[in-house]
Amino acid sequence: MIESAINLLVVDDSLFDHEVIARLLCPLEGVRIRFARNGTEAIEAVDREVPDLIVTDLIMPDMDGLDLVHRVRGRFSSVPMILMTAYGSEEVAMRALRAGATNYIPKKDLARDLLETVQGVLRVSTTSRQRRELFNCFVRRESEFQIGNDPDVIGSLMELVQEELASLGILEQNERIRVGIALQEALTNALFHGNLEISSELRQADERDFYEEANARRGQAPYASRKIRVQIRIDRDTAVFSIEDDGPGFDTSFVDRPIEPEDLTRLGGRGLLLMRTFMDDVRFNRTGNAVTMAKRVHRLNQI
Repeated sequence: MIESAINLLVVDDSLFDHEVIARLLCPLEGVRIRFARNGTEAIEAVDREVPDLIVTDLIMPDMDGLDLVHRVRGRFSSVPMILMTAYGSEEVAMRALRAGATNYIPKKDLARDLLETVQGVLRVSTTSRQRRELFNCFVRRESEFQIGNDPDVIGSLMELVQEELASLGILEQNERIRVGIALQEALTNALFHGNLEISSELRQADERDFYEEANARRGQAPYASRKIRVQIRIDRDTAVFSIEDDGPGFDTSFVDRPIEPEDLTRLGGRGLLLMRTFMDDVRFNRTGNAVTMAKRVHRLNQI
């Protein structure tokens, strides 16, 4: 459940897109949406009131989305930013992700993905802002989970991980969000593509068919008995997340190749890109049914 009084800033030079985005985000409860027509107006809006989330177009006059990411991240590093990318802006989107943006959505997929993406980022970013004075003597923490093929359980695990990272005080908020998104991608892949063996091509064709097939397989053999094992190891230097499913795995020969711009628009490639961008090290086992992701950490000054 998203907390009340959430302040969301949408930056786009098209008034028509303002109306479209407002309509798509209408189901959000307790969220106040402000609009800016360009990067300059966005900076002025941020100066008046720092938002909880910024959703910005990449291609704009005056100041584009990449410049806006740099400006906001330089002053308010904890504010998450979602990019809306038009065709042909994939390379700029990749640069913006590396500059600190939290996620991105191709504009052609707004109707399908915008609401879910905004809800996911808000859920991660507003989870657990307490218990920061604990763990001054923290050395290491390890935990292990074995979960079934229930997306709701994955959501609960994500909230728990965010609470753990926040309470340990080893990553600033935007980095915690990025780690959470990478972990969410890995867990979602383990569930749908690993244990349930559903191809991302089915979602590309019709999202309803994708989820209907997933719900059906959750009650069928051999999928119903499969588990996802999650190991989390955090010390003073590194957070390591290992996710293993019971599926047959996949061909990992392509995962070490350089990231290509077209990966931004492929459903499968998008998840891998986010994992590799937001984590410092991503490694799959030979079978392809397990991934280990590592993130270098540091203790925040406020602890």
